[in-house]
Amino acid sequence: MIAGGVRRWRNREAGAVVLALTILLAGCATTPVAPPAAPAPSPGEPRPSPPVGLSPAVLPGWNDEDHLAAFEAWATGCAASREPAARVQCDRAMQIKQTSKPVTPSAARAFFESGFTAVAAETPDGRPGLLTSYFAPEYPARTGPSVEFDAPVLARPAGWTRGQTLASRAEIEADPAGASDAPPLAWMRAEDLFFMQIQGSGYLTLEDGSRVRAAYAGDNGRPFTGIARPMAEGGLLPPNGTSGDAIRAWLAEHRGPEARAVMALNARYIFFKLDPDDGGDPAGAAGIPLPARRAIAVDPAHWRYGDLAWISADGGNLAGARGSYQGLVVALDTGSAIRGPVRADLYMGRGEAAGAEAGAVRHPLRMWRLVPKA
Repeated sequence: MIAGGVRRWRNREAGAVVLALTILLAGCATTPVAPPAAPAPSPGEPRPSPPVGLSPAVLPGWNDEDHLAAFEAWATGCAASREPAARVQCDRAMQIKQTSKPVTPSAARAFFESGFTAVAAETPDGRPGLLTSYFAPEYPARTGPSVEFDAPVLARPAGWTRGQTLASRAEIEADPAGASDAPPLAWMRAEDLFFMQIQGSGYLTLEDGSRVRAAYAGDNGRPFTGIARPMAEGGLLPPNGTSGDAIRAWLAEHRGPEARAVMALNARYIFFKLDPDDGGDPAGAAGIPLPARRAIAVDPAHWRYGDLAWISADGGNLAGARGSYQGLVVALDTGSAIRGPVRADLYMGRGEAAGAEAGAVRHPLRMWRLVPKA
């Protein structure tokens, strides 16, 4: 999801639309949780050996990586890490940036190969995990309601606390004045607001041309439910046609009671606050602006903010899907639908083009954790 940030709960609330829709990131930010400790072996039982790290140079596709772009992303994102070894490598990266101007691609590659070892992340059954994607949407909005712009962007209720269970989406949309004691922040098309709530934040252009950022401010405490699968099962869209663009187009075409009934399948509702648009990317749950195509949302039960990972994903089956995704990424966000050790939501960037690509990402995923050397 972007944090205080995207998915920071989108500020962390979290994914991309399509799995954003089937399972995504509503993005809420959560505090990083340390991975559960392995059970102690029984008396006399041999202790398991720690995983053996490999040189990053043997990772699939390593030679084709843009190591310099990855280095820049890591140098920014590593500030989120609190692990002692990661701090060592983060300081080393800062030193390289200060003494090597400019940093060369070969120096960036040498940095990773000398400072990290790669350890495969594995699912309980050994099968591939899942890669989805999310983005920071940009939508038109209005300062007052109209027939087209009839969905209010609501501020969180006074006294709201995280984890509090409030009315469902359908109930809030039926009585928005009863859900928030503040006047609407803006007005949007219903399908645009729905997608922005899935992403956790977005950028709004008002009728006078001014731009603001809608940042996650709270939620109704209800679980996220994707609508892609029920739409396919109900014959509203073909099974391989549930991309973000396809879902949004259907909602726009059926705007009104029919679309609202489908959106109500996802009871989760996000409240926002408006901030100035600084022209950059939103921050993720780690509080750091998300570098496009280099940041992922992860499950904090298995990963920590600032962790460096190698992802390799191909075989996406959604219409319009790109063949594969491969490269170094930094864990800087989380989302309510991102669960498991081999599960990542790739931040694609902001705007229409990023959203079109993000909505078609649903690829089998392999991941390696790049463990920093102390």
